[in-house]
Amino acid sequence: MDCVPALDEPLKQSLKSVLGPATAKVMAEHLGLHTVGDLLHHYPRRYEERGQLTHLADLPMDEHVTVVAQVADARLHSFASAKAPRGKGQRLEVTITDGSGRLQLVFFGSGVHKPHKELLPGTRAMFAGKVSVFNRRLQLAHPAYELLRGDSEETVETWAGALIPIYPATAKLESWKIGKAVQTVLPGAQEALDPLPGPLLAGRGLLPLPEALLKIHRPHTKADIADARARLKWDEAFVLQVALARRRHADSQLPAAPRRPKPDGLLTAFDDRLPFTLTAGQRKVSDEIFADLATEHPMHRLLQGEVGSGKTLVALRAMLAVVDAGGQAAMLAPTEVLAQQHHRSITEMMGDLAEQGMLGGAEHATKVVLLTGSMGAAARRHALLDLATGEAGIVIGTHALIEDKVRFHDLGLVVVDEQHRFGVEQRDALRGKGKQPPHLLVMTATPIPRTVAMTVFGDLETSVLDQLPAGRSPIASHVVPAADKPHFLARAWERVREEVAGGHQAYVVCPRIGDDADEAADPRKAGRTKSPEDEAEKRPPLAVLDVAGQLGQGPLKGLGVEVLHGRMHPDDKDAVMRRFAAGETDVLVATTVIEVGVNVPNATAMVIMDADRFGVSQLHQLRGRVGRGSAPGLCLLVTEMPEASAARRRLNAVAATLDGFELSRIDLEQRREGDVLGQAQSGARSSLRVLEVIEDEEVIAQAREEAAALVAADPELTGLPGLRTALDALLDEEREQYLDKG
Repeated sequence: MDCVPALDEPLKQSLKSVLGPATAKVMAEHLGLHTVGDLLHHYPRRYEERGQLTHLADLPMDEHVTVVAQVADARLHSFASAKAPRGKGQRLEVTITDGSGRLQLVFFGSGVHKPHKELLPGTRAMFAGKVSVFNRRLQLAHPAYELLRGDSEETVETWAGALIPIYPATAKLESWKIGKAVQTVLPGAQEALDPLPGPLLAGRGLLPLPEALLKIHRPHTKADIADARARLKWDEAFVLQVALARRRHADSQLPAAPRRPKPDGLLTAFDDRLPFTLTAGQRKVSDEIFADLATEHPMHRLLQGEVGSGKTLVALRAMLAVVDAGGQAAMLAPTEVLAQQHHRSITEMMGDLAEQGMLGGAEHATKVVLLTGSMGAAARRHALLDLATGEAGIVIGTHALIEDKVRFHDLGLVVVDEQHRFGVEQRDALRGKGKQPPHLLVMTATPIPRTVAMTVFGDLETSVLDQLPAGRSPIASHVVPAADKPHFLARAWERVREEVAGGHQAYVVCPRIGDDADEAADPRKAGRTKSPEDEAEKRPPLAVLDVAGQLGQGPLKGLGVEVLHGRMHPDDKDAVMRRFAAGETDVLVATTVIEVGVNVPNATAMVIMDADRFGVSQLHQLRGRVGRGSAPGLCLLVTEMPEASAARRRLNAVAATLDGFELSRIDLEQRREGDVLGQAQSGARSSLRVLEVIEDEEVIAQAREEAAALVAADPELTGLPGLRTALDALLDEEREQYLDKG
């Protein structure tokens, strides 16, 4: 169900009873609209002014569009065809204009008669159809249309005064048909039950809901639209923030064991051995975490930070504090490569503090175990026993940690790395393994704009690490236009050789592995439709196995080149990573399996092939694998996309800044918001209709404040039936579950 304010009785009426079974069926199947309320919350996408015409030059290819334009020319052609061998076939070509650009409409066969009579030069109409190209010209084949006359019953005046609402539509249901259906149900808007408390409405000068619905569908002026949108944005932001505030309130009522590190224990011993001092940011965030761990309610904290800002160190100190307090800590990683990497780096950082029960183990030591799905039976049995007895204070693993067989002695803290790769169910299953709910720390290296953190992660308190530790080197980034300037690519391989000659190492990243079975590894094919740019470039994405072979025989001949990808056996992956980390391999050709957590300070250069096939945040993540030591890093983004393309603009943005928060804003603006609740990663239609999480930061922040105050004073929302109904509409079973498990 979509994120809309819930509605009282007349608006719960089914569309079938108001519009008839045929229309209701199409609306349900194609737009997911079932009730009068659903339809009233299907807002116009934009508005056309009757005196103005649409910009035809900006129409997107292969999309269903609605345009308002004027007929410039109409010609009827006869031709011979198999069905009409005597030249009786007919084709009507109509050219419409917006004053600057032109678009051709084509009608064939028996479908030409009505438009031939109606679409005369000078006629203005709304046209709806799918944009295609024929003979290098944009065209709509057999578009549906609605004449805009000034005198008939169905004038634009009837619907929208001087402004024509253009609705999100489908091939089966044109915008004007939706507009007429809205007209039929609009009187019912007067019965809409307002979810916003009266004092909030008055205090912020917002329209009542019935008036806002009327003005969004039948505005007379642009000010009407602005007022209506301002009000409806508040509905979406406030109802969602109330849901999250109630979740936080409920969590704050749960019991948890306080975990305070003992003085002069494991944490103190670890800090004393650190070869560097913590940054001010790391100290501040650690203090926030320790304060949460000391309370009798479970911590729910999101730790976000730039690539290389020291999140793992902060998380390890939190885990050591819990072990000090007699509990156990588990770190959940999204891949085996990352789990092994974390295990290796944590045991290295701890030294003899990770060697409890072993000869040479330190006085306050604990045991750090690794648990992954591909471990041998004996090693797995041993790890499970260490967890069940409490011998192991820290466990690092993949989803294998949440299997039923895994038992903890006293799980006190769960650290989830790269949360956006985990299902909520997995997070929940691990939390269910403690005697009481364990504390939860979620880490993400993808910087999240504050507004997204307040919506997607609104049930978590947020800590931000935005300082890089001293000694981290800057990374120079450049776009390499392989198609326009092939000598630039040759120079890129020379730069790799220079880095290796200087005693350093390099990564080469490709979008896929290298046989037909792994087409899904192309990031562009993961759940999104092809853009015209994709179509324009028919060449398949470059593959690790192909590129490694070409480089070894060609520009990088004589260097030690190895490959790493997700379909290798875990032992082989680990062996490759160990050799690369030890400096035995010069160049690692890999997929995005190296995207997070891989730490090889001696690697200074990265070449990303087909860089336009990756998202902005993903490129930033990949780039963060270099420049991790004292030598400066270099990242080269190779693309064949033309200079004027959106893909090149995206790459230029990545090359221009190392600020992950800035890039995450760019990324979000380009992708638009996914559904901010349960479907957050699925790319399904956004549940937000008018609220935009980037532009409406102020509304979201204010709504969060108002919601927190309201829930603190009245967690059950007694006396606010409109708000309770709105929450019911927002939180259908699936979303309720999502928030419960947050």
